[in-house]
Amino acid sequence: MASPTRPRTLFFGSPHHSHRHRIHPLTLPSLSHGNAAWARAAIGAASSALAAAVFAVLDVVDVVLCVVYAILDGILEESPVRCYCRNRPEPEPEPEGMSDTLYARRSAIRDALLGLVVRRRRRRRTPAVKWRSSPRWSDCACKSCVAWQQGRGERLHVVVKEPDPSTKASGTSAVFIHGFTSSSSFWAETVFREGSSLLHSSTRLLAVDLLGFGQSPKPGNCMYTLKDHVEAIERTLLIDPPPHNNLMSSFHLVGHSMGCIIALALAAKHPTRVKSITLVAPPYFLACEEKAASQVALHRLAEKKLWPPLLFGSAVMSWYEHIGRTNHLLWEWLLRLLTRKRDVDFRVRDLTRHTHHSAWHTMHNVIYGGAALQDANLEAVQAAAIPVMLIHGVDDHVVPVDCSRHHLKAKLPRAHLRLVPGCDHTTVVSGRERASPTSSRHSGPRSRRPRCARIGTNLGRAQANAREAEEADEAEAVEEESRVERSRSEQILPLKKRKN
Repeated sequence: MASPTRPRTLFFGSPHHSHRHRIHPLTLPSLSHGNAAWARAAIGAASSALAAAVFAVLDVVDVVLCVVYAILDGILEESPVRCYCRNRPEPEPEPEGMSDTLYARRSAIRDALLGLVVRRRRRRRTPAVKWRSSPRWSDCACKSCVAWQQGRGERLHVVVKEPDPSTKASGTSAVFIHGFTSSSSFWAETVFREGSSLLHSSTRLLAVDLLGFGQSPKPGNCMYTLKDHVEAIERTLLIDPPPHNNLMSSFHLVGHSMGCIIALALAAKHPTRVKSITLVAPPYFLACEEKAASQVALHRLAEKKLWPPLLFGSAVMSWYEHIGRTNHLLWEWLLRLLTRKRDVDFRVRDLTRHTHHSAWHTMHNVIYGGAALQDANLEAVQAAAIPVMLIHGVDDHVVPVDCSRHHLKAKLPRAHLRLVPGCDHTTVVSGRERASPTSSRHSGPRSRRPRCARIGTNLGRAQANAREAEEADEAEAVEEESRVERSRSEQILPLKKRKN
């Protein structure tokens, strides 16, 4: 009798990855252990002092911009929206899903300056406008940013990769959800382009631009809460699906970074329709109290450090409401000026394709505010026995690898964990370039394939796992029905003998 096949649960990624051993620059042979420790401490102190100085300057700049934008908004806008630099208005309840980190971003320098130059007045509420027909004066009005107003209504922008016509379509879809300041290009330009590994798949691949990002709607009256993002995906893909999408009766979910939070919320709401979840670099932290979850996430994901650049950008976007209020055309011009390139990379371009309103509120209401809701969503996913795969780059300095290795594994003990050495927050999906011809003679035939190819290679395997699970459930149902029939027969047979 053949040995039973070990079930494989989902989704993308390979556990095998060769990498070179790296030597930390401070652990040089010429330095003794004591000198190396002293050097580390000195460099750490210097780095902390430099970071404190830089963020102190940013505190001052943000206060100046607060005053400048308040004056310009009062002149150029009919109903100016007050910023979150003032204290929370206690008598006026906030909309559901608003994060306390919008107001509780304490900084001694900024608070002192605001106390001197800004009168702490109660924030006025802006009259609700169903879907603002034009952006704010400080936002961009280019074709990409206003395309959603040209008849698409409330639908999100979706990039679709249909299965290979030579294969029999399974009717299953995989929905890919990008992270913060990104778009569907994050998946379309990486995983979707892997023809060799995905063409054999019979699954339709869909990547959405989240509400407020890419080419999706960017409404001015929306607070971009976790609920808003989930409902936007439902409107586009589930409740009233577009013609090319047929009926999304079942689907796989793949999320990266912030997209993991939205994917879990969507799965918790539709547990019977989600076949599997793949979480790539998921931000999740264990908090002592539920009310402190948002603050824990803020201080862990937006720590005031200068390196790496993604962490520095995350800190600026999280702590300074006014510095980021510049439309993407200016940022792209500056990037082209600095890089001396006509066209910037899609990943760099995506960093700016949003309004300040959508990015600011999504950052706080989804990443930080959503942290308080994750435990309930994880419990729902665990109760529904949805297969979960956790993929995390070991060198991820934006979302620490402990988020998957310890925190999420503690909440989802049945989840499969794959740690990818040598990959950080983005290269765990986007991969690295192939080795150059000059380096091939050193590395030999073992030149690296792009990491995204390894992620996509297991898509067909995931579908097989899902089919195996369905077949196992059907077989179990048939077996249960047979047991019931046998039990009935055993009960009826003695009655017949008595009658005879």
